Formats: sequence, structure tokens, C-alpha cells
Amino acid sequence: MKTQRYLILLFLVPVLAAGCRKIEHLPPEPKIEFRYFEVFDTTDILGNTCKGGRLNFYFEDGDGNLGLPPPDGTHSDTTNLFLRLFRKTGGRMTEADDNDVLRPSNYRIPYMDRPGQNKILRGTISVTFLYLFYSPESNDTISYDFYIRDRDDNDSNTESTGEIFLSENNIYKKGK
Repeated sequence: MKTQRYLILLFLVPVLAAGCRKIEHLPPEPKIEFRYFEVFDTTDILGNTCKGGRLNFYFEDGDGNLGLPPPDGTHSDTTNLFLRLFRKTGGRMTEADDNDVLRPSNYRIPYMDRPGQNKILRGTISVTFLYLFYSPESNDTISYDFYIRDRDDNDSNTESTGEIFLSENNIYKKGK
């Protein structure tokens, strides 16, 4: 009988100790890290050939309040992923005009919530762009600066993609 108690105790102590891990803490401001941008050929919903791009980045949010609820008329925020387009002109990257045909809209990250005591959110986000008015003869070189905003209006750091050659199907990673 005593042996069974010791065996149960020997089993329960490691299990209980593993359940008592400290809660990790991160700042309430979101943090992002650019992973890659992929350029590829695709078709739009009408079957027209066009260029596509896919932005992929990692995120962390310490208080777990990232993403916006579905639009219902009561919330003023409609976007929380903000992008700035740059074009290479005369050998220099300059911010594109507001009416530039390659300028993306700002995007909406869906509502995220994590139950429990540890509210930290981590993951990757992938956003796809369609360049409907891209011309292969233009040899456009672009880049993006981007950041996200959480529900408490905390902005993340700003990340940059580096130069992207739209004429070349490729995967562009940080520093390349």
C-alpha cells in the first residue's frame, strides 16, 4: 500500500510541477518580423493573366488584442495592417503616389483572442496582392514598408521588404 502511494506521488510531482510554469510576459505593443515576399504569375477572377505577390511576416502581441471584429457599423477602425509602396526611380527608392496602380489597400487582420491567463499571440500572417495593371515591359522594382495596429491603437515596429523585381517570379527574403 505504501509503495502505491509513493508511486502515485512520484508520478504526480513532475506533472504538477510542469503545470506551474511561469506565465511569459511580452510588451503590449505588437512586434512584427518580415519573412519573405513571393512574386508569381496568376489569374484574376475573370481569368485574365496577372502578377501576384504574397507578403509573409511573423507577429507577436503581448496582451493578445490583435485583429478587428467583423465590420458592423459600430467600430470606426476598418484596417489594421498598413502598407507604404516604394518604387525605384532613377536608382533610388521613393514613395509612390497615392494614385499609383500598384499601391495596395490597407488590410484588415481578423479578430484574434486567446483564452486563459497567457494572452500572448504569435503566428504568421500571409497577405496576397494582385497586380492587375502590371506591365511586364515596365520592369518595376518596388518595396513595401508595413506595420500593424492592435485594438488598443498600439502600433508595431515598421518592417521593410527590400527590393522586389515584379518581372521575376521569385521569393525575396530579408537581406536579399
